[in-house]
Amino acid sequence: MTTDTLVDTGRQPTTGPVRSEVRSRMKPGNAATGQVDGGWWPRSTDPAAEFPALVEALTSTLGPISRVGYNLDAWTATVRKLTVRDRVVRMEGFRTMQPNTVTLTGRNRQRISLLVVPPDTPGGVARAVLRSVAAPATTATVEDILTSNGISLGKHQADTATAPQPRTADQTPEERWEAEGGRILAQRNAL
Repeated sequence: MTTDTLVDTGRQPTTGPVRSEVRSRMKPGNAATGQVDGGWWPRSTDPAAEFPALVEALTSTLGPISRVGYNLDAWTATVRKLTVRDRVVRMEGFRTMQPNTVTLTGRNRQRISLLVVPPDTPGGVARAVLRSVAAPATTATVEDILTSNGISLGKHQADTATAPQPRTADQTPEERWEAEGGRILAQRNAL
């Protein structure tokens, strides 16, 4: 992996508004294994506006990216599939995924997990988080990296991050569907 602070994609995906710079930083390839492989500081919580440029920037590392996993409560509702440079990328939202992380899956199911710096974080603090997460020896948790840099986690984020709620066998199909974001998407598609 590379240690790019800003990645200029220089190309426009086929859907969604895109900015040319992705504010991210990755651990070097010989870095210690930790919870995340790098960090990303998006400009908003709109997946359709933010994920295409991230996918484009990380394609050189992962190869063609097929999936992006994210926390449903940390991002606004979006479609299940985005088209980026004529490739379909599945958007997989989960309530049990850590709120301040995203996972991209590429060729041969290779994955990159990124710490997500909240978009409204002041620039100096956000850059400090990106430096912390990309340090070669960092094995700290997402929560530790954020809180050590002065970013407080909301109660919901802290609860989700430390105690994901597993699915139970007694959930009805409708409850499972809604827990996976089906209700939000169904309402949006009905409009």
